[in-house]
Amino acid sequence: MKATFAVLINMGSLHRLLPFWLAGVFALIYWFTPLLLLAVGYGIVAQFVVEYAMHRFLFHREPPTDQGPFNDLYRSHIGHHEFPNDPEFFTGGDHWYPVRFGLISFVVHGLILWPFLGFGTAVLAAYVALFVGSVSAFAFYEYCHTLAHVNVPKGWFGQRVTRSHLAHHFQDHQATFHVSFGMGWIDHLFGTRHDRDVARERFHRDTILSMGMDPEDLRLVTARKAFGITKVPRGKLTRQQATESPTPSA
Repeated sequence: MKATFAVLINMGSLHRLLPFWLAGVFALIYWFTPLLLLAVGYGIVAQFVVEYAMHRFLFHREPPTDQGPFNDLYRSHIGHHEFPNDPEFFTGGDHWYPVRFGLISFVVHGLILWPFLGFGTAVLAAYVALFVGSVSAFAFYEYCHTLAHVNVPKGWFGQRVTRSHLAHHFQDHQATFHVSFGMGWIDHLFGTRHDRDVARERFHRDTILSMGMDPEDLRLVTARKAFGITKVPRGKLTRQQATESPTPSA
């Protein structure tokens, strides 16, 4: 627990979201109505859907051919797969991104609700939904994600979260895109749940940590250098080792 929170309290994105969350909690209490409870619930569910969609379609998109955009993707996610136990790569490098995303979502939701609820109520409901519901769900995601990666004794909850998420890292990076506990139904709904037989067919020891890319791909090598990484991702095989060692079937 302490090791997990030690990582969380240093996350720049959570630092930047905290004032917005506190303002939302104040608004929820001061102007409380049952509608705001619905807003909180909506914000939580919306964030879990965003968690899945961003992980699957943004972070696991086809790697860019241009080095600049590739470096951005490396810093936001590929580096985390290559070095899954390094807290430096637990989050992306742009700590203001969640704030910008939240503010844009707040404006969009406010404009949609305005004709139905009136301006004041629409603004209040949208703010509480995004900055109380969604930010709380985002913090829960970060907790589950960090807990899955830190090497500490874990109870039932931690073991469940860890087994589920590390299957994505070390068995099949094309499945199990949800991270938050209890959200496995999203992968079931969209056909990306973990399947042991499919994972065996897809598994390649020398590419699993690089999300299917050749670990010697020039884009990867260049990105590692750009971020001052001198170590080799754990589990990688050189071309010579790959020809000398049989690839396991998982």
